[in-house]
Amino acid sequence: MNDALTRALRDAVGPAHLLTDPGDLAGYASDGRGVTGRPLGVVRPASAQEVAAVLRAAHAAGVRVVPQGARTGLVAAGIPGADADLLVLNLDRLARAPAIDPVNRTAEVDAGVRLSALNAAALPHGLSFPIDLGADPSIGGMIGANTGGARLLRYGDVRRNLLALEVVTSEAEPRVLQLGAPLWKNNTGIDLKQLLVGSSGALGVVTRATLALSPLAPTRVTAMLALDRDETAVHLLLALEASFGTLLTAFEGISAPALDAALTHVPRLRDPFAGQRPAYAVLVELSAGAAFDVEWLEERLGDTLAPWMERGAVLDAMLDRRDDLWAIRHAVPEGLRASGKVVACDIALRRGDVMRFRRDVAARVEAIAPQLRLHDFGHVGDGGLHFNLVWPPEAGPFDPAVAEAARATVFRAVVGEYGGSFSAEHGIGPSNAVWYTELVPEPVRSLSGAVQRLLAPVPVGRVDFQDPVQGDRA
Repeated sequence: MNDALTRALRDAVGPAHLLTDPGDLAGYASDGRGVTGRPLGVVRPASAQEVAAVLRAAHAAGVRVVPQGARTGLVAAGIPGADADLLVLNLDRLARAPAIDPVNRTAEVDAGVRLSALNAAALPHGLSFPIDLGADPSIGGMIGANTGGARLLRYGDVRRNLLALEVVTSEAEPRVLQLGAPLWKNNTGIDLKQLLVGSSGALGVVTRATLALSPLAPTRVTAMLALDRDETAVHLLLALEASFGTLLTAFEGISAPALDAALTHVPRLRDPFAGQRPAYAVLVELSAGAAFDVEWLEERLGDTLAPWMERGAVLDAMLDRRDDLWAIRHAVPEGLRASGKVVACDIALRRGDVMRFRRDVAARVEAIAPQLRLHDFGHVGDGGLHFNLVWPPEAGPFDPAVAEAARATVFRAVVGEYGGSFSAEHGIGPSNAVWYTELVPEPVRSLSGAVQRLLAPVPVGRVDFQDPVQGDRA
């Protein structure tokens, strides 16, 4: 970094918040999947005006900036590459206490605030931001990836819950813009804020957001259901939706191998199946307001499940301690990592195609990569599937080429044959840019690139939506 840029950045944020020492930079160089880069430096602004000053200085020096949140992302969009030529714009200091409006049921939140901190601020008002995730990301990162999570079935993703944004434009002379308003209804032209959702930080730097909050649903019933076969899951989903409507909050599927991995390798878990693990399991959550009681919900769930149990489609239903059952679901990724090398595929399908896809494509993967074993799980209620493959130690040394051939089989099938998505939740970044180039039609990429150049004429972030950065596919 040259002296002029160093001076300008120190003037913008203060000397303590420009990091250039290699020991200080290491903590900002890796993401949630362990992909690691080398920052030119790390700058930590505390306001939108400081963000604008940083962008102005970097643009004048010809240095590209990468916005960074909590480093929980999984596609390397928020970390630098290996060439030490990118300046990391870390937003951790944009973290004032969330401003909760309990009457409007909204929160104004800085981009660096963590999801847990937002919910802690909303809790005393009987409210929450109900996107349930295994990690604790920043709000800015959630907007950049358009996160969904396990309760999307009821509450939707970030896009559905976003009312307004404060964003700093990536121009030669950056501007601080307010897009949208803290209103539940607002149809006054093009909704520009939505263009930034899921854009991986490539259209500007989000510094603050107004989010819609939901009333807490304190009456909850959670059940782990043991099914006779995977196909039963989708039919059961429809029955539960017909019986409970929006009271059905989550419907999570866990395959037998994924369940075994969690219960075998994560000792803190309690096995609700007493060793008799099913071919397929579903975690169901019903939730309602205080006017409902748990006993009533449990009785209605029992009534709905009774005919399924009588004919042997549902083998068992465990209405256990809710936290214990959710702990199993959230521990699946940990269990998979302990089982071997994970080849992760974050895909989405029409709900009716999920089970056919998992059988069809698992057979294709086995034919070309018998070392890999399917350990799938995910959000069956919304069609999201973590189609994760595990290479166990007993299969011999991990072969990246074989793993990549398997991933190609999965992605090409889900998009080309099933009309699904190769990135359901994680967004686009260097780790999957090659698949964006191959699987997103050229006219769509060209139009996306034109929008990007219009909104961010000075490139920012790691992704070019017309000609994406070619990163590793980890």
